[in-house]
Amino acid sequence: MRSERYGWRFMLILIVAWTVLLYLLLPIFVATPISLSPERYLLMPRGEYSLRHYENLFTNERWLSSIWQSLVIAVASTTIAVITGSLAAVGIWRLASRLGETLRAFVLLPMIVPPIVSALAFFQVFADLGLLDTMLGVILAHTVLAVPYVVITVSTSLAGFDLKLEQAARNLGASMRQTIRYVILPNIMPGVLSGAVFAFILSWDEIVVTLFISKLNVFTLPRRMWDGIREQADPTIAACATTLILITFAAILTYLVLQRRGPKARPQGA
Repeated sequence: MRSERYGWRFMLILIVAWTVLLYLLLPIFVATPISLSPERYLLMPRGEYSLRHYENLFTNERWLSSIWQSLVIAVASTTIAVITGSLAAVGIWRLASRLGETLRAFVLLPMIVPPIVSALAFFQVFADLGLLDTMLGVILAHTVLAVPYVVITVSTSLAGFDLKLEQAARNLGASMRQTIRYVILPNIMPGVLSGAVFAFILSWDEIVVTLFISKLNVFTLPRRMWDGIREQADPTIAACATTLILITFAAILTYLVLQRRGPKARPQGA
C-alpha cells in the first residue's frame, strides 16, 4: 500500500538523481576519448587511437615538474593546516564561550570570502613580504585556505567527545600536552583525517589564488592545465584529467573494499 502511494515520487527522485549524476559524469565520457586521440589538438578520435598524450604527461619535463610542485605544496600545506587547524579547534572547544565562537567565525572567514578577494589580499601581503612566485608563499596561502576545513571536521569530532575522559586523565596526573596526545587526539582522529583529505584536495585543485601569487617559478598542475587550455588546447590536459579520475576511482574503490571487510572478529575467549 505504501509502495503504491509513494511509488511515483520515488521514481521521480531516481530520475532526477540519475540525470544529475550523468550530467556530472559527462566530462569523463568526453575527456577519456580525447585523451586517446592521435591528433595534436582537442579532437575526438576517428577510428585511430594513441597513448602519445599519456606518454607526454609522464615524460615531458614541464608536466612532471608541475605534478611534483603540486604534490609538494599539497603535502606541506596539508601538514601545516592539520596541525594548526586541530590545535585551533581544540582551543576553541576548550573555551566554550562567546569568545570561542567569535574565534571560530574568524578562522572560518577564508571559506566565506570569495576566492578573487582572497587572491588580491594574498597578492598585496606577499608583495610586501617578498613571497610572490615562491613555493613558500603558495604553501602559506593554501594553508590559510585549508585550515577552516580542518577546524570544521575536528570540531565535529570534538562535539561527541566525552569530557569525563579528559578529566580522568588530568586527575591521574597527565599534563595538558599528554592529555591531548594520548586521550583527545585518538578520539578525534577521524575528524583529523577527514580534514587532511579536504585540505589536500583543496590545495591540489586550487587555481585562482595560485594564478595571482605565482608567475614563472611556481607552476602547479592546475595552472599548467589552465595555460594548456588557454594557449594551445593541448590534449595532454585530457590525459591528465583522465588519470586523476582513475586515481580517484581507485581510491574510492579501495576505501569501499576496506569498509566491507571491516574489523577482524575477535577470537573467542578474548
